[in-house]
Amino acid sequence: MQVREKVMLVGIFKGRGGREDAEESMDELASLVETAGGEVAIRILQERRSIHPATFTGKGKVEEIGAVCEEEDIDLVVFDDDLSPAQARNIEKLAERRVIDRSQLILDIFALGARTSVAKSQVELAQIEYTLPRLRRMWEHLSRTGGGIGTRGPGETQLEVDRRRIRRRMFTLKKQLGKFEQDRAVRTAKRGPFVKASLVGYTNTGKSTLFNGVTKANVTTGDRLFETLDATTRVLRLPLKEVVLLSDTVGFIRKIPHHLVASFHATLECVIDADIIIHVADISHPGYESQIATVRSVLEDIGATGKHEILVFNKVDMVKDEDILKLALRMHEEAIPLSALYGWGVDAVKERLLQDALGRKEKITVSLPPKDGKMLSYLHKYGTVLGQELVDGRMSVVVKIERRYMKPLADYIESPAPQEGTQN
Repeated sequence: MQVREKVMLVGIFKGRGGREDAEESMDELASLVETAGGEVAIRILQERRSIHPATFTGKGKVEEIGAVCEEEDIDLVVFDDDLSPAQARNIEKLAERRVIDRSQLILDIFALGARTSVAKSQVELAQIEYTLPRLRRMWEHLSRTGGGIGTRGPGETQLEVDRRRIRRRMFTLKKQLGKFEQDRAVRTAKRGPFVKASLVGYTNTGKSTLFNGVTKANVTTGDRLFETLDATTRVLRLPLKEVVLLSDTVGFIRKIPHHLVASFHATLECVIDADIIIHVADISHPGYESQIATVRSVLEDIGATGKHEILVFNKVDMVKDEDILKLALRMHEEAIPLSALYGWGVDAVKERLLQDALGRKEKITVSLPPKDGKMLSYLHKYGTVLGQELVDGRMSVVVKIERRYMKPLADYIESPAPQEGTQN
């Protein structure tokens, strides 16, 4: 049985108003540590007006952290905010303990959960981009062996060798990920002009459970942060011949590292390209409003704003106080209450998707020459053909099609179709 590392968490907040948010962030950090296989033994939360440039929390506080680590036999200190390479190096010297920050912890969890070649490449690239400016810290024990003013020791020589190797590896990984994105674009293009919907949400809100319930897929689920790292897309067939491409992807989190977002562009591409965003929120979580705000902030960071959003309140079966749910639904009138685990509300999600998909299309009647197979093929490819019949020697076709695909039809449109078109 593997021994779990004893971990100390360290966070800061500014002013009394920031304590609640900081404590919530520390709770999340504790969950991250548990996911990574550690055991949280102590939490230290400090109020500061500003970040200390050399030691983050100040030399005195770091010395106090070191004393507590010695007394409680702490293995690892995890900071809730990103540390600069110099800050991490100084804290390790003073506290005499291994020190990592939130970003490094998240990267470690992602490395544990990466299963496909795409996810593994994305995680490795993010880890390298995080590690590169910190190489000096790793080789400092060799740099003390002499040879020039900071550049000629064997440690520095090895440092430069490592940097060159890392940069070559970064180039290779970026090339691989570029190829992955090209392949994904080709596959997406082959799927046709279907409405694309993407499930987004804070990590561990039940997106994958909802995805499985809607599409009958078998995506791995579990009560763990970042259970899903790879984007998965399935065809969802709805009534009235509507088809939606539904994607499930990685969950978001507060203070997500920017280089991680950049590295996971291949995974997040399905979110960026989506026509509809299904935003899954955990209504049983006391900080669900904060989580909603975080997800929308990340969507803005990756350029996925301005899309139609369907807000879903998942885990209603876990809400103990019904007044909380009633208040949430009053504040978010369009939200759909749901229990993905038990299937409550799944049909409502499908119905909303259907209505949104239909709302993007216009029903028209197109009159074609009877032998114009090319244009008839275009209608079948880019629209939903509801019916066709021969009228006065021409083929009259009733079709639902998005406006963006109507330009080539300008010379053939007979009239807007009646509300109840003929269906074969």
